[in-house]
Amino acid sequence: MTQPIAGFSKLSKEGKIDWLVSTFFKDSDQAKSVLQQYINSDQKLQQLHDEFIENTISNYYLPLGVAPNFLINGKLYAIPMAIEESSVVAAASKAAKFWYDRGGFKTKVISTEKIGQVHFICRKNTETIKAFFADIKPKLILEAKSITKNMEKRGGGILDIKLRDKTKEMPGYFQLHASFETLDAMGANFINSCLEQFAKTLKQEADRVLDGQLDVVMSILSNYVPNCLVRAEVSCNVSELTENTNISAEEFAKKMVQAVSIAEIEPYRAVTHNKGIMNGIDAVVLATGNDFRAVEAGIHAYAAKDGQYRSLTHAKVENGVFTFWMEIPLALGTVGGLTKLHPLVKWALELLGQPSAKELMQIVAVAGLAQNFAALRSLTTTGIQEGHMKMHLMNIMNQFRASSDEKASLVAHFKNHIVSHSAVEDALIDLRKN
Repeated sequence: MTQPIAGFSKLSKEGKIDWLVSTFFKDSDQAKSVLQQYINSDQKLQQLHDEFIENTISNYYLPLGVAPNFLINGKLYAIPMAIEESSVVAAASKAAKFWYDRGGFKTKVISTEKIGQVHFICRKNTETIKAFFADIKPKLILEAKSITKNMEKRGGGILDIKLRDKTKEMPGYFQLHASFETLDAMGANFINSCLEQFAKTLKQEADRVLDGQLDVVMSILSNYVPNCLVRAEVSCNVSELTENTNISAEEFAKKMVQAVSIAEIEPYRAVTHNKGIMNGIDAVVLATGNDFRAVEAGIHAYAAKDGQYRSLTHAKVENGVFTFWMEIPLALGTVGGLTKLHPLVKWALELLGQPSAKELMQIVAVAGLAQNFAALRSLTTTGIQEGHMKMHLMNIMNQFRASSDEKASLVAHFKNHIVSHSAVEDALIDLRKN
């Protein structure tokens, strides 16, 4: 039985690798070779990557692609996307070109408020807590000034602090519910620093005024940001929805609206529908050095805000005009974090014209909307697998270690045949026999 190791973090990178491959792999030389081939030969660049996280042993690469021809509010973008899933970049690019010819995407930022909370338990009655909070609220803000002064100079800072009574849900439970404006910063460290100062002041004042009958449980930002909203939409005359000779523009519009309506009422469909949106969103969020896990959590919570998980996108036909739109919460940053450290993140942001956080919110939302449009277009016309499996063909051929000549023959063959794992295997066997 494998025994735990003491002091793993203190080992050198080589020491970590040697212990891992000798302990968990049958062919330790092969396992070590795989890790080493992904270690950057530029020592300074590798050291930079090593210091992003703890216990680094190598680098894990994802493809960085670009989806061109996105017209957003009259400005042309090529959008960077870091993702491993076949057909995502191609689908986004196709949707971008489709809407470029129909006026492009229209976007606007609705609000940019971010949230943090201090959670505490107090054994005093609610009226006493309310009076106590009203008395100390100015001091909470004042004693955080050393943290907020630089943000305030740029136009951001603490927007408000409210007391929330949650005692009906849990005895003695209250919150300091604080709202913030963090401008171009993602703001996680800023918000958490403010919250911890609030908690310190709260506890000190409670010990003085409330006889120690208050205990702070924790202080932490929320990744649910329903008031940090961006809207993206496309629209055109129904008659302009002509791109598939097998379906009329009117029938296509009708099916698109029906498909979205199903996702608005059926959670099983809504989850997959929204996952497709996140294919586009996550890829851009990751490429620009933002926290895609936080974005995912906040957006999915928003999709369930009325008690049932629903579609994030909406569609309608009114007066002969087809409109497809989405409003989502997006807390993003273009300064801080990896934005000034990771070379490819810096490259991606320059590609986008060094956007502000608000501009990036709009670009990311458009990528999600485009991805969803592309998916629904396939689902309601040819089916999703035709395009997806042709894109997946390369992955299958690589699994079978097909040569360049074999790949060329198989690509030609599957232009007129259905792609599946077994079909590719059979075709490759026949090819090699001949």
